[in-house]
Amino acid sequence: MNNLFKSRVALLYVMSISMVFSFSAWMSLLNNFVIEVASFNGSQIGILQSLREIPGFLAFTVVLAIIFIAQQRLAFLSMILLGMGVFLTGFFPTALGLYITTVIMSVGFHYLETLNQSLSLQWLSKEKAPIILGKITAAKSFTSLVVFVLIYIMMKFYSIEYKYVYAFFGAVTLVVGIISWIMFEHFKDDVIQEKKLKVKKEYWLFYLLTFLAGARRQIFVVFAGFLLVEKFGVDIHNMVSLLFVNAILNMYFAPAIGRFITKFGERKTLRFEYIGLIIVFISYAFVENIYVAYALYVVDHLLFSMAIALKTYFQKIADPKDIASASAVSFTINHIAAVFLPVLLGLVWLYSNSLVFIIGALIAFLSFLLSLLIPEHPNQGFETTLKK
Repeated sequence: MNNLFKSRVALLYVMSISMVFSFSAWMSLLNNFVIEVASFNGSQIGILQSLREIPGFLAFTVVLAIIFIAQQRLAFLSMILLGMGVFLTGFFPTALGLYITTVIMSVGFHYLETLNQSLSLQWLSKEKAPIILGKITAAKSFTSLVVFVLIYIMMKFYSIEYKYVYAFFGAVTLVVGIISWIMFEHFKDDVIQEKKLKVKKEYWLFYLLTFLAGARRQIFVVFAGFLLVEKFGVDIHNMVSLLFVNAILNMYFAPAIGRFITKFGERKTLRFEYIGLIIVFISYAFVENIYVAYALYVVDHLLFSMAIALKTYFQKIADPKDIASASAVSFTINHIAAVFLPVLLGLVWLYSNSLVFIIGALIAFLSFLLSLLIPEHPNQGFETTLKK
């Protein structure tokens, strides 16, 4: 047991699982809770979702925070903050109350996600990173599965109120954060991290691919599920069933992606992902069969797991002391699209839902073109094929 608390990999698993445990519950319950208990209208849920994304956009402030507190301690604080935000959610079923608890939850979640990526790339060797990140992704999928089952049992068979369901999932993450702080060894940085916020020109390809990935993520998160409900009338039970299928497949698929990256490299993996996404988005635009739509939703979700390759590409090209700073910057870049894209594409949707997915295909195609610039063996000083 003592060896467990001296393992950096074990801590990465704990951070990832605890993060998914409370955030998946928060997201799963949100739409029903705000309508049934808080009596939200469309405008209020729009404001809440915008507030939720702002801390992601401000993830670069992690670099300012680690001037005063070590990354690992900040990660523990973020776990506690995430847990506290989820814990309090059900006890304040008003617009102002939910806005405040959402911001608390979101700051914890986005800081933890940023630090988790930063520490993963610092602590894992370049050879083992794809494999371990794939296994962690599988563990996160299994955790989501457990969350869905627990929520179903708690609310279907025991009729537990929303506030106590939220309190349970939030409390687990909060307590795990405190125990981790006390029990885990506080590891020293192998490389002292850069404490200044810098956008380095050497990483321009990584930043651009990250921005486009954020744009595609928004199209999937906001509009793919919406298409299933609006066009095909998919009910909540079938949507939950799809999430179950995604989680189960990801448990097996994510480790395989890690092995694929190790064998074939980031360039081939990302090209495969982008070509797959082009086909999926074009298919979304013209799909007329509900079972084909189901299949597209599942394949879409699996392809996004291949984003591990973008992280390991950055790990190979980055100066080790830049990883924390660049991870924070990339997380902010990833969320730029979240600030404006749903609103703009929502207007496009009113004109043509097919056009929204055609735009998604164009973004994926641009990503594919940029992936041609990734070297076969990227490393520091040889970040793109444009550099000789």
